[in-house]
Amino acid sequence: MNKKINKVLVANRGEIALRIMRTLREMGIKSVAVYSAADISMPFVRYADEAYALEGNEARETYLDIQKVISVAKKSGADAIHPGYGFLSENPDFAYEAERAGIVFIGPGHTAIRTMGDKTEARKIVGASGVPIVPGTNEPVEDVQEALRIAREVGYPVLVKAAAGGGGKGMRLVRDEAELGPSLAGAQSEAKSAFGDGRVFIEKYVLGPRHIEFQILADHFGNAVHLFERECSIQRRHQKVIEETPSAALTPALREEMGKAAVNAAKACGYVNAGTVEFILGADGSYYFLEMNTRLQVEHPITELTTGLDLVREQIRIAEGEKLTFVQRDILRRGHAIECRIYAEDVGNNFLPDTGLLKVLREPVGNGVRVDSGVEEGSEISVYYDPMIAKLSVWDTTRENAIAKMLRALSEYIIVGVRTTIPFCAFVLRSEAFASGKYSTHFVEEYWKNGGSVSEGMGEDDLKKVLILAAFSLEGKKSRGANGAPRIEAGSRWLNKRFEE
Repeated sequence: MNKKINKVLVANRGEIALRIMRTLREMGIKSVAVYSAADISMPFVRYADEAYALEGNEARETYLDIQKVISVAKKSGADAIHPGYGFLSENPDFAYEAERAGIVFIGPGHTAIRTMGDKTEARKIVGASGVPIVPGTNEPVEDVQEALRIAREVGYPVLVKAAAGGGGKGMRLVRDEAELGPSLAGAQSEAKSAFGDGRVFIEKYVLGPRHIEFQILADHFGNAVHLFERECSIQRRHQKVIEETPSAALTPALREEMGKAAVNAAKACGYVNAGTVEFILGADGSYYFLEMNTRLQVEHPITELTTGLDLVREQIRIAEGEKLTFVQRDILRRGHAIECRIYAEDVGNNFLPDTGLLKVLREPVGNGVRVDSGVEEGSEISVYYDPMIAKLSVWDTTRENAIAKMLRALSEYIIVGVRTTIPFCAFVLRSEAFASGKYSTHFVEEYWKNGGSVSEGMGEDDLKKVLILAAFSLEGKKSRGANGAPRIEAGSRWLNKRFEE
């Protein structure tokens, strides 16, 4: 039975909270924000129709506290919760508590979240549906002797991986038997600390791997479709930094085959709502199921740019009990899109997080440029949460045009106060490996060389921009706009004069 949603509590923060709230406003649905003490002045709090404080700063006492969030949902009269990504988005207990309280959870049911969140269980279910899975174990590995036996069977190198969680935590690459014992113990310890679950399993390591994921949508009536792939191979610490669609690695035939496999994987667990099926693609063209993310992905904007669909709108429609209004053949993809995640990180120092105030923030604009941001000038990038500043996405008719547009947008992005991943993203986009489309998840190790001179990723225009920012402190005070911020033009004129000298 259909249930119209009138008010949604967004159980998240920052850019994804804002992004969800904007679609809610377009749909005439009220939004409710929850916020920690550290986030009291953030834009998403002001944008929401209602906002409620969660006492504390740490994630575990605010955004990760199930009972606090459910309590606010009841108090506010919200009839639905959207979890965004991260935090409680893939916590089956959160989905269950929402359902138990009579609140619509905008995502899959708690059973599907629990099933697909357990990587060993997911391997069993998906493998039984005929989707290729990486050779390895479907049960947790208990001790070193068992691990040695399995590793010999599948052949080195192997990966030791946490059965729960993700983000590269509880994962170790093992090249030979001498590394297996310490790696097993390290992965178990890290998994226990990060997820409260020390179970690990072993799978064959795929050589020359690329990370390809397919966006899927499924309704309550057994209808499921994919919205094509996203290439997510540019990573650091097993976490994505740059994504694009389409992938240069897929032929039309392989794309169709993997898309069908993604839909079959979703149907295998009775999946409903938006989700992402992730695959590892080998250098030989073989592909294997990796995992399923039972939520909206960080990189969903590039799928929206190429398909014209609003994924949050589709999530809400499905949660209201509506059928999908399209079938697979109706979904068309147009052009090429790229996303760069703009993190507050020191790319010259192993991508360590950087914190501080955003003293100057100027976002790029123009045709085909989208910035999903949760901050503004004067916002603080704190130690409490993920250091993402924004997601910069571009669209154009061809991959070459999209790369050029992204480089232009990156060159116009001005951030003062913290170090960011902008120089790294520019380095990647200018590299021959990326331009040719022949790259893997080892890009950082092969080309960046642990921070290899940040200046390698900067052209004259980039260096000029850095000096413009430095000029703010010298000349900007003498020329300020209506909002008190230094005028870019003043710094630029000062810089050009110095260059001429």
